[in-house]
Amino acid sequence: MSSHPLNYDKIASEYDRRYDNLPLQDRGKALLALAGRLRPRRVLEAGCGTGHWLAAMHSVAPHLFGLDLSQGMLNQARKRGAGLSLVRGTAVQLPFRQEQFDLIVCIDAIHHFSHPRGFIAEAFRALRPGGALAILYGDPRHGVWYVYSYFENVYAADLARFPVREELVEWMTAAGFEQVDLQTVEEVKELCEGRRILENPFLRKNSCSQLALLSDEAYQAGIAGIENALREAEARGEKLSFRTELSICMAVAYKHSA
Repeated sequence: MSSHPLNYDKIASEYDRRYDNLPLQDRGKALLALAGRLRPRRVLEAGCGTGHWLAAMHSVAPHLFGLDLSQGMLNQARKRGAGLSLVRGTAVQLPFRQEQFDLIVCIDAIHHFSHPRGFIAEAFRALRPGGALAILYGDPRHGVWYVYSYFENVYAADLARFPVREELVEWMTAAGFEQVDLQTVEEVKELCEGRRILENPFLRKNSCSQLALLSDEAYQAGIAGIENALREAEARGEKLSFRTELSICMAVAYKHSA
């Protein structure tokens, strides 16, 4: 894949456009339901980005911490107001003392970590006995996304970046977690027809890492491929459909109570 290192500082100011006109997604509801059951006092989101999900947890936890490697993303998170304790750092070496949190969450971010298994071990260290780690993400092996058909090698890159679900459970167990629960919490199903696809917020280059990682040339080549396919369908008197069917899973693992 023709790509460049992803600079989240550069795209931070426009990243939240991916959530334009979207209600709280089912993954967010599942996260809030989990926190409601656990009633944590101290929550850490690893890879918090702009704080979109962390801010949604204000009603369920009094002390919210966010960690991200991108200073630009953290600057955006700070605009959400007081109440968020934000720290720049890497998830594979959490800059927090042992047994500090009741709940650690990672939402749509584990594929960015250089050593995801190392993050899981670090989360175990930073959790108090009885605490929980929740990882939410979409496995590209389960579903269909039109982007994979038009942007060269993006699917192969995602297969390399995203852990297999069963592998994730194995890592959690090996780190010392008990009672690992894995469930699907959201089914993303979208069907966009014709040229409306060109207005889709997730098709903007900086809306998701899959496209942001592409060079400008590779991104434009994918857009050109979509436009060519649209013209060919229109010439046949047809309306082209672009389908997204992705499953978002949540793996929750618990640290044994002392």
